[in-house]
Amino acid sequence: MNVLRGALQEWPQYIWQSRGHGGPVLSVTFSPNGKQFVSGSYNRTICLWDAVSGQLIGSPLKGHSSGVTSIAFSPDGKQIVSGSDDNTIRLWDAVSGQLIRSPLKGHSSGVTSVTFSPDGKQIVSGSQDCTICLWDAVSGQLIGSLLKCHSSRVTSVTFLPDGKQIVSGSRDQTICLWDAASGQLIGSPLKGHSCWVTSVAFSPDGKQIVSGSRDQTICLWDAASGQLIGSPLKGHSSGVTSVAFSPDGKQIVSGSYDQTICLWDAPSSQLIGSSLKGHSSKVISIAFLPDGKQIVSGSDDDTICLWDAVSGQLIGSPLKGHSSGVTSIAFSPDGKQIVSGSWDQTICLWDAASGQLIGSPLKGHSSWVASVAFSPDGKQIVSGSYDETICLWDAVSGQLIRSPLKGHSNPVTSVAFSPDGKQIVSRNFDGTVHSWNLATGKIDPCQELSTDTKFGFLMVQDGWVRDARDKSLLYWIPEHSWSTNVWASNGVKLVMGHSTGRVTIINATAVFHSCSISV
Repeated sequence: MNVLRGALQEWPQYIWQSRGHGGPVLSVTFSPNGKQFVSGSYNRTICLWDAVSGQLIGSPLKGHSSGVTSIAFSPDGKQIVSGSDDNTIRLWDAVSGQLIRSPLKGHSSGVTSVTFSPDGKQIVSGSQDCTICLWDAVSGQLIGSLLKCHSSRVTSVTFLPDGKQIVSGSRDQTICLWDAASGQLIGSPLKGHSCWVTSVAFSPDGKQIVSGSRDQTICLWDAASGQLIGSPLKGHSSGVTSVAFSPDGKQIVSGSYDQTICLWDAPSSQLIGSSLKGHSSKVISIAFLPDGKQIVSGSDDDTICLWDAVSGQLIGSPLKGHSSGVTSIAFSPDGKQIVSGSWDQTICLWDAASGQLIGSPLKGHSSWVASVAFSPDGKQIVSGSYDETICLWDAVSGQLIRSPLKGHSNPVTSVAFSPDGKQIVSRNFDGTVHSWNLATGKIDPCQELSTDTKFGFLMVQDGWVRDARDKSLLYWIPEHSWSTNVWASNGVKLVMGHSTGRVTIINATAVFHSCSISV
């Protein structure tokens, strides 16, 4: 997915940014082969993504009745485990997206962290109920009794690489090490943080443990002795939310409430370069690509970012030109430009290739713009607004061609040109449809209306995009994105407008079916 933001003079190196969830992203992780990653969200869904193209794979997985707080792949990449605030753990088939069995129930409060054992035969979970559960991944049965040591909610759990031990972090500011076979606590809880522990992870060789805390620091521990290695790492200006080792164990990455990501040299404990900045809210989850070359981060700003682990750079950025939600978007007939309308009462014209804003926003409406469209020759733009008027614009100069067309007694919700470009069709809030003669600027009550458009696409409320000529199904928009409301496609690219003021461009050829499906 290529997502662009704003009228930047120079584009930084950025891989992509995605907004597949309709809510804060609470957890992200890569598949073992690095070709996919999965994300869990506050909106109760799980999304599976292609790590190369950034495309959503299938529809969001639905099953939890509350936010998905933690997710993990099985070692063979065939299954996904998810934990939720609904107190349950669910196991999914990573290929079909189907639930494998009934939810695993054992916790009396929200599940905060889940992961598979290295051999994939067990699952460990931590919870707000202060306990840790060990599960048989095949049968879904609880193994033994609940593991109890912490005096506050468990925030993070993980297995030692050899699968023989489990480490847990808690809001009680301690880290506990457990024998995975017996469930017994090994030694005393590790103490070094002055506030609750939010995340823990083993080094790939199992010899070290890294922990992040609300005290803004990161601690490195000797897994055998439980001793703190050196001094706590300091670089964040707010609580640390997530930590992870690189696959080679030489680096540590951390995310924070301060909206930044830090990359650390594990042997020296030194910060590598400057903090990575790209999120507009706290970073909730981070992970390395299995080859260690990239980092993925999920944030409370509803986005997922992919970073170059060497340069620390992002590539691309969402389009940002409107100061409020985008309500309508359309491609020019040649596909080279995009027009967008917004709640901010303006219309923006964009270069489809570069993502650059062309000129200044067009201003003429006194209320929000509900619909925009290009004329068949691409020389004019029409806009309909909740101010009950229709405006006609010169697509080159951005100037109003004539005074706003007035005839509706309710907000105008949709506008389109006739195939010959001589008329405009408009619909208002109460369903009234008018056809306008552009030569006179008057309503033509005798004109027969047609739903055909230049490209023949029609967005319907159930998420299917249909051919307006025969109503055949062309492709389906994932349900989590229906709330964006506005779409446009030229058969090559798909443009989406969002309530945040963002415009997203994706390659539409990847989602087109090879043939239409009859209705």
